[in-house]
Amino acid sequence: MATTEEWASTDEQREVSFEDFADELVVLPDTTTDDTDAGWGERSASNDDRLLADRPPHWD
Repeated sequence: MATTEEWASTDEQREVSFEDFADELVVLPDTTTDDTDAGWGERSASNDDRLLADRPPHWD
């Protein structure tokens, strides 16, 4: 029976290629549906245009 050290050394030497699975890999989104206004049952209320218009002149 192999010891823990033998398993660790063989596992460290094993080469794993993800190229075969590149199309199948799913990357988790940065935000979930729960993190959005729709996830909370609210309308999307973007007020970026108003904030940019109200931007103080010394910020430019």
